[in-house]
Amino acid sequence: MTGLNPWLLVGLAGAAEIVRALGLRYSRGFTCLWPSVIVVVLTFASLLALAGAVRTLPMGTAHAVWAGIGAAGTAIAGAIRFAEPVTALRLGGIGLVVAGIVVPKLA
Repeated sequence: MTGLNPWLLVGLAGAAEIVRALGLRYSRGFTCLWPSVIVVVLTFASLLALAGAVRTLPMGTAHAVWAGIGAAGTAIAGAIRFAEPVTALRLGGIGLVVAGIVVPKLA
C-alpha cells in the first residue's frame, strides 16, 4: 500500500468500517456464514489500510479521522438502509463527529 496517498488510505479504511458495521446486522451475530466472512475480511482490510496510513500520518490524527468516518458514516447509512430514527439529537451528534474529523485534519 505504499505509494498511495495516506489520506486516501484513511478514507478507504473508513469506508470499509462503514460497510463492515452494516455487515454486522446481516451476519446476525455471526450465525450467517457469508455476511460473517465479509465482516472479518473488511475488518482486516480496514485495519490494513489504516496501518498503511499511519506509516506517514500522525497515529492519533489518522485514528481519529478513521473512527469518525466509521461512526458518522455508519449512523447515516443505518438511517438510510435500516430506517433508523433521525432526530435532532442524533444529527447534532453526527455533526460533532464530523467536526471531530475536520479539526484533527487541520491541526
